[in-house]
Amino acid sequence: MQYIAYMRITTDDVLNVMPPQMGLFGLLFSFMNRLQAAGDAFYEEITCKQFFLLACMNLYQDESPTANEMAETMGCSRQNVKEILNSLAKKGMITLQQDENDKRKQRITVTEKTKSIAKKYTQKETEFMQLLYKGISDEEIRCVFKIISRMEKNLKES
Repeated sequence: MQYIAYMRITTDDVLNVMPPQMGLFGLLFSFMNRLQAAGDAFYEEITCKQFFLLACMNLYQDESPTANEMAETMGCSRQNVKEILNSLAKKGMITLQQDENDKRKQRITVTEKTKSIAKKYTQKETEFMQLLYKGISDEEIRCVFKIISRMEKNLKES
């Protein structure tokens, strides 16, 4: 029987063994998996995806968003958003109310329970963000944001 020796490829090695576009593509997937796992372990009451939806709610200051608006903001399907919303509604963290002007739409509103949980995690979230961005300048963050935004725009144009 012949054994094949496997070498461990680290993130630092990736760009030495594949083109940078492929390396970044893989790194984005790997990073998102790790980030979701960290997020799921972070909160007792909600998942990382539920947290992301609630965080996106903060972008809507003038009017509570609809599921379609949240899907666009989050970059996922309406069906995926509806699943997350139903789970959050069962937990008493959001309410769905019919739009006053268009009865076909439902508006999403966070509850006091959500606001209470947000306060509970404020310090821990701050510490996590400091750890996540340790050693990374605001200029570097803006550069990565600009690159990923461009990649997202390219996907939307395809």
